[in-house]
Amino acid sequence: MLREILLIGVMVGAGFGETYELGLDSKRKEGVPLGKVTRHEWKSEVFEGTLRQYYLYVPAQYDAAKPANVIVFQDGHAYVQEDGQIRATVVMDNLIAKNEIPVSVGIFLNPGIFTDKIEGSQGWKNKKGSNRSVEYDTLSPKYAEFLEKEILPEAGKSLNLTKDPKKRAICGMSSGGICAFTVAWERPDLFQKVISHIGSFTNIRGGHVYPALIRKEDKREIRVFLQDGENDLDNPHGNWWLSNLQMEKALKFREYDYKFVGGKGEHNGKHGGVVFPETLRWIWRK
Repeated sequence: MLREILLIGVMVGAGFGETYELGLDSKRKEGVPLGKVTRHEWKSEVFEGTLRQYYLYVPAQYDAAKPANVIVFQDGHAYVQEDGQIRATVVMDNLIAKNEIPVSVGIFLNPGIFTDKIEGSQGWKNKKGSNRSVEYDTLSPKYAEFLEKEILPEAGKSLNLTKDPKKRAICGMSSGGICAFTVAWERPDLFQKVISHIGSFTNIRGGHVYPALIRKEDKREIRVFLQDGENDLDNPHGNWWLSNLQMEKALKFREYDYKFVGGKGEHNGKHGGVVFPETLRWIWRK
């Protein structure tokens, strides 16, 4: 099993600073085919009474005759923005064009809101009536059930998506990061690749127990990428940096296939965005 720890800083002048600058793989390049992004809405039955927006990204190289890999993003609005901190679709366009990652469909999900109508684009501002913490921070198979019974079948109506869990990844930041881990932990038959940015492995809804569970419970067939920064949150729920270090130590102890990338960053997507191209190369490697 691969066990890696990589401490990353971005060179600024003569020393190391806390400013993270996106590389070429996170920027549009002339001649690179553009994938198609469409926005949709979904009213859930698993999370009864909630409505959410989501985006589908289909790369230009998608061939309906071949099942495509799948990557699901929590807080999808933050990942799909081309001028955001992650710029996932730009990165995927660039890496797929270079055959450095497989052809992959992106499903960019936002958390559910208890409403009948969402005005404009759903984003961080949509906090009133949000079901985000319940969906993301709860340690249960319910969110995986939501993906299995609702989202994957809906996307599969128009797209040929793989059913191989080794070819399905799930990604998120903060509470979306622990959500991604929970899905694979509870249902490795659905997803076996995890990307967690600044993951909330703290006591918001009991997530601080994961390092102990990893050490004691049966080993799952999952691959895990963790990113966090020394200046992440420290509040009554816990210390995010220390919690991610505990996750790393537990994964190492059980010899999981994992990678931990630590830096100086705060609770945002800047560092995760800088390393996202290499993250995709690593998570999809054979």
